[in-house]
Amino acid sequence: MDIEKTRQSKGGIARSKSLSAEDRKRIASEAATKRWADQGNLPKVEFSGTLTLGEMGIPCAVLSDGSRVISEFGITNAILGSRSGASKRKKKAASEAGALLPLFIAPRQLEPYITKELREGPLKPISYQEGNSVTVGYDAKILRAVCEVWLSARAAGALQEQQKDKAQRAEILMRALADIGIISLVDEATGFQRFRARDELQRILSAYIAPELLPWAKRFPDSYYEHLHRVRGWKYEPGHSARNAYIGKLTNSLIYEQLPNGVLDELRSKNPRDRETKRRKHTHHQLLTQEIGHPHLEKQILVVTTLLSISDDWTDFCKYFSKKFPPGPGDLFSLPPPDDIKKGSGT
Repeated sequence: MDIEKTRQSKGGIARSKSLSAEDRKRIASEAATKRWADQGNLPKVEFSGTLTLGEMGIPCAVLSDGSRVISEFGITNAILGSRSGASKRKKKAASEAGALLPLFIAPRQLEPYITKELREGPLKPISYQEGNSVTVGYDAKILRAVCEVWLSARAAGALQEQQKDKAQRAEILMRALADIGIISLVDEATGFQRFRARDELQRILSAYIAPELLPWAKRFPDSYYEHLHRVRGWKYEPGHSARNAYIGKLTNSLIYEQLPNGVLDELRSKNPRDRETKRRKHTHHQLLTQEIGHPHLEKQILVVTTLLSISDDWTDFCKYFSKKFPPGPGDLFSLPPPDDIKKGSGT
């Protein structure tokens, strides 16, 4: 057996055995404390779903830093089907000693087939924030690599009888991944991927746009309108100033256009202007979902209000906004407001 390939896991287990119960508890406590201390810097889940491969479902997510991850729990269930006692004991011992050993690749029979590149690459865990919890996942590319490890061990006759069904599950996953790869190539060659992108857009819109109109509730704080008027040099009249058409146009550019592409167009489609009054019957935010749409909206309002509050004038604000939200504010911000601002909703 290659000593280079196995020294990390063996060393971790040996170290764990040499530690007292108090030392193991202390190490685990320090690791937990560090994880919680780092939580504020962890990437967050932007979109989540389930990767369906054959009859198996693996939770997956796209993080705020652009990473595509699949959960450790999902990979473990997909390949192992259940968690063996031996694998759990081995993972616990390695974790207490500081080694990284996910359950889905913990059996000792797999050690000769785990390469250095795999250990230093996809096998590095990714911690991310999902709601109020910290979740551990892995780069999505790890799935194929782990399946290859199991299949290599089976081909070499290294697996025990009770482990062969795990290798069979890995083979099923590999076939499903191959099918997806072929479909993607055909889609690209035929141009169908352009239509597939429309389906992705619909999924994004369904996450942001609520199926039913939500009750009206105030979403934009007075400070947003107050600071917006101040940097533009306009007189602020609480309760009235927010209703002019130009303020509505600015709000679209500063707030709603910063949501994912297509969301504002969908809001306009579902909330059209009245032909006679030229006003919309509802506010756009009434059509957003509570789970994703509103939190994203409120975050954008908070950021923009903060930028407005630290700006001395409109030019100052445009500089800050362009730095925070490239490629910049666009032509609308360079235009002076119309001399005669008509009353009505501009959103």
